Amino acid sequence: MSWYLSLVLLVGVERLAELVVARRNARWSLARGGVVHGRGHYPWMVVLHTGLLAGCVLEVGLAGRPFVPALGWPMFALVVAAQGLRWWCIVTLGRQWNTEVIVVPGLSPVTRGPYRLRWLRHPNYVAVAAEGLALPLVHGAWVTALTFTALNAALMVVRIRCEEAALATLSPTPSPGRAPA
Repeated sequence: MSWYLSLVLLVGVERLAELVVARRNARWSLARGGVVHGRGHYPWMVVLHTGLLAGCVLEVGLAGRPFVPALGWPMFALVVAAQGLRWWCIVTLGRQWNTEVIVVPGLSPVTRGPYRLRWLRHPNYVAVAAEGLALPLVHGAWVTALTFTALNAALMVVRIRCEEAALATLSPTPSPGRAPA
């Protein structure tokens, strides 16, 4: 369990790093007239993602979930892949990436990196869903995996609608003289 606790803590540290990047990007966006959309669902996202990390540790510890290598190692690989996809999204979006939905007027939607795949409109949310299922299953925390997955799916319906509406306010091509972020 100690190595699993370390893994969950590392994911927690990664989430804190995301918040540092998000706050920096939010300041940048707001200074350029950025508009925040969907503030109502954001606190629920924070609670859900914090609950995921706590649920992983609590379920494994309290319910005595064993590490099953045939499940645990593939799920570990999926967690690592999800982190890779998440940071590919963050780097690709640059200053336009945030944990909140903030749109800077005059900027264009990003269409490079994982966002060039038209069939995968929200790759960051694929990373979140994969991690939310896989991280608990690394050590057999199936109740946490199922609970997070169900609640995250419901929340993503709200979040994606919000984000799509916000993205619709952006111009489809860069403004003259302005490079994409």
